[in-house]
Amino acid sequence: MSAVKPLLIELGTEELPPKALDELSAAFLRGIGDGLARRGIAAQLDLATAYASPRRLAVHIPGVAVTQPEQTIERRGPALAAAYDADGQPAKALLGFAQSCGVDVAQLEKLETDKGAWFVYRAVKAGQPLAVLLPEIVNEALQGLPIPRPMRWADHDYSFVRPAHWLVMLHGAEIVDGEVLGLSSGRKSRGHRFMHPKPVHVADADGWLDAMRASKVLADPHERRQHIRDQVEQAAKRTGGVPRLDESLLDELANLTEWPVAIACTFEREFLEVPAEALVTTMVTNQKFVPVFDSAGRLTEHFIGIANIESAQPSEIRNGYERVIRPRFADAKFFWDEDLKAPLDSYQEQLKSVTYQPALGSLWDKSVRVAELARIIANRVGVDAAQATRAAALSKCDLLTRMVGEFPELQGVMGRYYASHHGETAEVAAALDSYYQPRFGGDAIATDRLGQVLAVAERLDTLAGIFAVGMKPGGNKDPFALRRAALGLARTLIEGGMTLDLRGSLIEALELLPEAALAAGLKPGKDGKPPLLQAGPRRAILLEELYDFVLDRLRGYYAEQGFGSNQFEAVLAVQPGSLADFDRRLRAVAEFARRPEAASLAAANKRVANILRKQSEEAGAVAIGRQVDPAHFEAEAERDLADALGAAKSDSASALAAGEYTAVLARLSQLQAPVDAFFDSVLVNADNPAVRANRLALLGQLKAQFGAVADIALL
Repeated sequence: MSAVKPLLIELGTEELPPKALDELSAAFLRGIGDGLARRGIAAQLDLATAYASPRRLAVHIPGVAVTQPEQTIERRGPALAAAYDADGQPAKALLGFAQSCGVDVAQLEKLETDKGAWFVYRAVKAGQPLAVLLPEIVNEALQGLPIPRPMRWADHDYSFVRPAHWLVMLHGAEIVDGEVLGLSSGRKSRGHRFMHPKPVHVADADGWLDAMRASKVLADPHERRQHIRDQVEQAAKRTGGVPRLDESLLDELANLTEWPVAIACTFEREFLEVPAEALVTTMVTNQKFVPVFDSAGRLTEHFIGIANIESAQPSEIRNGYERVIRPRFADAKFFWDEDLKAPLDSYQEQLKSVTYQPALGSLWDKSVRVAELARIIANRVGVDAAQATRAAALSKCDLLTRMVGEFPELQGVMGRYYASHHGETAEVAAALDSYYQPRFGGDAIATDRLGQVLAVAERLDTLAGIFAVGMKPGGNKDPFALRRAALGLARTLIEGGMTLDLRGSLIEALELLPEAALAAGLKPGKDGKPPLLQAGPRRAILLEELYDFVLDRLRGYYAEQGFGSNQFEAVLAVQPGSLADFDRRLRAVAEFARRPEAASLAAANKRVANILRKQSEEAGAVAIGRQVDPAHFEAEAERDLADALGAAKSDSASALAAGEYTAVLARLSQLQAPVDAFFDSVLVNADNPAVRANRLALLGQLKAQFGAVADIALL
């Protein structure tokens, strides 16, 4: 067995893009591991670690074999039937194959299988040393990195995400000679650009991480993240505040620095008159600063910057950070003050000049449609319809304010502030912000009922309109974020407990669309003109597409919660009217599936469905009635099942009417014994047509009782 030694590969570069660094690092590790595995080189890949900083990508594997094992070569040549010519001499194909293998025809072997016989070449050759194979492995790994726009530098004919400057490849303490991106490998790395600009001698693969740390580089991204957390906590504590460092900002800060140092800073308190969200947005998004809040959750005048250097004069860095934030905050205050000079509803008229989508009209047209939908929905769920239409009318106005023009991510948030400032009700103001929820994956839905109404109305109009104009998502393309809109719609209906008929609501949204939108989505025929399709049939087609699209989003939503796909399909089969009702049924089915009787009753329901379907398809089959006539019973098991069905229906009627499906299925689970007894002792297809029809009617009642909740047969 080949000896093993630790392996270290480090590629030094110009500063790598911070948002891509984690993905590049993980892909580099995968590429090295895959390259070793393909060549059969033994390596402790389960213990391999990816390291990365703004100026380097590195991989460390604690144990990698010095050489490959012996390599068995097997190449299949021409089939035996075509290997010789009419004179019995080797054909050109056979001679060429032997020559390509470097042997005579006589040295080839024959491989016989049940699919035919072929000539094959078999040989065993010694494994190559890792030192020979590693440069090729590294080059392959780099070529496989996800780099959408590789760049060239100097006069080289190769490219990479950033210019590369040094290469370290060590197997144990030995240098692995090779060339990658025009760089010859060695043991000289580089430390921090400013704090340790001299070359760094790396004695061996296991000593690299400590050598980096000694040269002011925290090469382990996990260590760097924790270091930033600790430093931010300490700096914030000195200000008496609490930092708000979310994971996305932490990731970016870690990928921007090699030796992070937290610097506590302050700004003028007058800027706190501006809504905190605007200040936080400019701090985090534009400057990568960490905001600091007080114990009550109010933004303070303190913030924390992360420097990439341990300065002898930290006050100079602090002054620089405070100087750069000041004009940003001054702009935000100017926007705020100017926007407050006009009430929010004054922007309504301007919405008419902003196109939402050519066939769907302006933002004004959209807000009118949303207002009508909001009015209808509000009346159905017991929300003040006047407030719903008012909120819908104002919902797009903040898009035209100066603040949202500068910070688009504040749409809704600023609408809430401006509406509140100019005297709108607290409910309307809150809804202008909350209706955007969920804004991203994992975000909560709106907690206020008015916000939920507006959220549903907005998403119904967006989905219906964009589908109508023929711009529904395809593949990775979803420019209007319709998948997110559909999931947001579904989640709001389900988690908000809004009992709305989804199909009916989609129909209402489609009916509010202009005729131009319905025509815009039709593809031209051979004559270049759109096909003649009336609005009614067009809406019917769109309705089914939209309904399926929304339900498809729920598959993943429920799968993440642990529901089985068969449970989802069982509920989908009965097409519940509302998604809130769908959710209750699904949870009841999942509870039922855990019962010991479930498997037997599911199998029985499947058998019943097959019997009834086959009966309806047979020519001359007896008609299956709805009523069961006890006069046609011939077996005690028939009577027992009929009595059990009647009792179960009576017992569960009130629970079914109240949508308490768990209770309904719990009661129906008691039918296992009479159902099993029926199938054990009763022949459904009796010779007597009246008896057969009566038994089929009995099975129809069994299917209908379970089908009132879900198609249990699909379990």
